[in-house]
Amino acid sequence: PSDPRSYYSVADKLTAEIPGAFHPNQYENPENPKAHYHTTGPELWKDSDGKITHFVAGMGTGGTVSGVAKYLKEQNPKIKIIGADPVGSLYYDKIVNNKIGVAKPYVVEGIGEDIFPSTMDLKCMDDVIVTPDRDCFLMTRKLATMEGILTGGSGGAAMVAGLECAKKLTEKDFMVILLPDTGMRYLSKIYNDEWMKENQYFESEVPLKVADILAAKRKHGRAGKIATAKTTDTLFAAMALMRKNDISQMPVFEKNKLVGTVMEDEVLGHMLKGRDIEKMIVREAMTPALPVLAPEARVESVLRYFTPDRPAVLIKTGKGTYDIVTKYDVVNAVSRALEMR
Repeated sequence: PSDPRSYYSVADKLTAEIPGAFHPNQYENPENPKAHYHTTGPELWKDSDGKITHFVAGMGTGGTVSGVAKYLKEQNPKIKIIGADPVGSLYYDKIVNNKIGVAKPYVVEGIGEDIFPSTMDLKCMDDVIVTPDRDCFLMTRKLATMEGILTGGSGGAAMVAGLECAKKLTEKDFMVILLPDTGMRYLSKIYNDEWMKENQYFESEVPLKVADILAAKRKHGRAGKIATAKTTDTLFAAMALMRKNDISQMPVFEKNKLVGTVMEDEVLGHMLKGRDIEKMIVREAMTPALPVLAPEARVESVLRYFTPDRPAVLIKTGKGTYDIVTKYDVVNAVSRALEMR
């Protein structure tokens, strides 16, 4: 927000420069939640005949959830307010774990924050459900095809959170899920098949996760403790270890920290140049560290990282422990999954 190129800074700059300009500033304007306290909240209470028990909505400036929550809880303190929050936003950690995490990029628009606006009443929230971009976009498209509702990504996020919350409800509960915007703004993105394909948001015909690939490796005795090198090892020793384990790349560690990769092709290149690999150490020839993914990552995510120069990724399986997944592992797991269909 402090960057002069940010929306916030540009808006402040234009307000100061343009004569008679007015900046509503929905992040700090108390009229934002008040508007929902006086309109949206009463509407939901009236139209549900006072039966509403759960309200689900995305959280951006917080105006909607804060205003609606204040009104509804005045009518019935037992009403639960549930927020939908993108992966990477700060709200979830602050509200659920009472800590400030690290903001990360996400694609869904209109919800989530890397700041805490004054218009957001954190105390009014009863629960927050994290909604990954992919889930938001697929749900957005489902709403259009199955319900005829053309909403945006934040609407999809609210529905994802609502359906997750609904798993715990009974027939006596009455849930309202707020879909805040129109899908007309997303025709070139969420509703564009090519955009969805390019960003790998579509459902895979083989919905495998990295954990499934590791399970397949274990089943065939190819998973477990991986061979590693130290930065001070000689290239000759590293090459011998790779040959012994029949591998072509090996992660490099220094003081238990992942710092690089020793590649068979790289070592061979030095040998062809006449370099003495018995004297050269790994630090002199290592390439950047392989990407590290979680076991929950989908197979599509793994494929994004494979390049001709980077044929593998590391999987963090525990504190300081890793496994490795290669192109061969992915092809093998996908082939077996298809055979079992």
